[in-house]
Amino acid sequence: MIIDYLDSPASADIDTDLCVIGAGAAGIAIARCFIGTSTTVCLVEGGGATGEEQSQALYEGTSIGTPPLDAGTSRMRVFGGSCNLWGGGCMPLGKHDLVERPWVPHSGWPIAYDELRPYYERAREYCRIDAHPFTDNSFLIPLARAPIPFDAEKLINQVFARSPILFGNAYRSELEKAPNITVVLHANLLELHASASGASVRQARIGTIDGRRSAVRARHYVLACGGIENARMLLLSNSIRPRGLGNEYDLVGRYFMDHPCGSMGTVITDTPERLTRPYDRTQGKGLAPAFPEIGLSPAFQQAHRILNGRVHPFSVEGPVPKGIRALRDFRAALRPTAQDENAILEARLCAALKNAPSNDDDTRTRSANIAMAALRIGLGSADIVRALMQKRGGKPTVRGNRVELIGYFEQAPNPDSRITLADERDPLGLPKVCVDWRLTALDRHTYRTAAALFGAELARAAGGSYRPAAWLNDGDDATAQVHTTAHHLGTTRMSDDPRQGVVDRQCRVHGIENLHIAGSSVFPTGGWAFPTFTIVALSLRLADQLRMQLRHATLSEAI
Repeated sequence: MIIDYLDSPASADIDTDLCVIGAGAAGIAIARCFIGTSTTVCLVEGGGATGEEQSQALYEGTSIGTPPLDAGTSRMRVFGGSCNLWGGGCMPLGKHDLVERPWVPHSGWPIAYDELRPYYERAREYCRIDAHPFTDNSFLIPLARAPIPFDAEKLINQVFARSPILFGNAYRSELEKAPNITVVLHANLLELHASASGASVRQARIGTIDGRRSAVRARHYVLACGGIENARMLLLSNSIRPRGLGNEYDLVGRYFMDHPCGSMGTVITDTPERLTRPYDRTQGKGLAPAFPEIGLSPAFQQAHRILNGRVHPFSVEGPVPKGIRALRDFRAALRPTAQDENAILEARLCAALKNAPSNDDDTRTRSANIAMAALRIGLGSADIVRALMQKRGGKPTVRGNRVELIGYFEQAPNPDSRITLADERDPLGLPKVCVDWRLTALDRHTYRTAAALFGAELARAAGGSYRPAAWLNDGDDATAQVHTTAHHLGTTRMSDDPRQGVVDRQCRVHGIENLHIAGSSVFPTGGWAFPTFTIVALSLRLADQLRMQLRHATLSEAI
């Protein structure tokens, strides 16, 4: 069943077996594993069924690091979570991503790839890409176009699958019909209240902006609020432990990572389609298409002591003929504009993640000139015919001679890159989040080394020349011109040693018997792979462990 906390006539407490806080990819995956069982589950979501500016405002915070990171626009507070904005990319981590690497401080997971593999298998069904076989760090799927062959000691082609679903939409009906699942919308976590000893959680205090308050009491609790919010919620839960729960060794919020991305420069070539066409994501086939990405080989990473990364080639158009411009304007004028609050919010967040300004005003202006745009199409018909001929020949409709190389990278674990609490408070009266995102010398070394390789190899493939981005030549201490991809990782990292991590290999918070964490905040390192597929795999693994613990507890009580 799904209830809206704002519509409830009274703020009644809830008693359940399992309380999962956060209805994103992780929380929904865990709750779904209990459908049809005797275990009762309460899935608590701070947002509504669709996006709302009032709920989204609770994610706002401050940024004091370099590069800056806006916590208010790099995630979404809504049923379905930030994956309401995702592109569907699914990719398993590789074996080399999980092992300790001597040149990467604080690297190494306490679990191996073989422990994750069976859950990756199950994650395919959840993401609805189950027809696709995979190996570590790549899917094994025939591609629409052959990728560029590279020296495998330098660069490799890795294939990702695109999920066709948004988790909130896909699984809402199942959760709504399940008699043992209760989804509570607009219920914001205020604090996880611990026992006097701090060894267990007694209740999750929830509330609304208008002052409603109640509690969820459960046997086990799972924080599944995302890489930033998981840490914030532990730090806020400080009525018994002044430094927050799980924070005995001052690790909660530390090792905050993302997948920094930025321009690596351009390749100048008369045949840009040689680079862009094999990696064009608009040409996929089937319900869950697959696409290659150009990655750094493990051998090259080891030889040059760098982090993992990939590059995507984007064609840069030359001057756009008038007829093509008119056709594009006409299509934009006919495109429906966002009207409801959810659509407007999604458009705003997507624009922020792309570092692009909103084009609402421009769209409205073009909408008022549909007739003029149609007239211009007629005048430019010759340009359109030529463009169609180009497209049929597998070439860009607008010619150019430049390809921009955008790099996406693993970030080195860094204890000084962290999430803390700000002095300013949100409408619930809770301290807002403060993001201190920092890069290291290893990150900057990776960008320069990888850019030189990417540029040289892709220029060779296209018979062109490489021009590195200016910032790559500015010295070791120069500010890296990279920005967030909204993949928030590492703030409650996994380790068998409580002095090195917040959760153990079972994702249980060290020292707290009934509190677990789901999501990318438990990642010790992130590789370059899109994190959602691994988030789902770890969540399914955690759900199995919780089912076992709850079953054993029930049997013990019956004896």
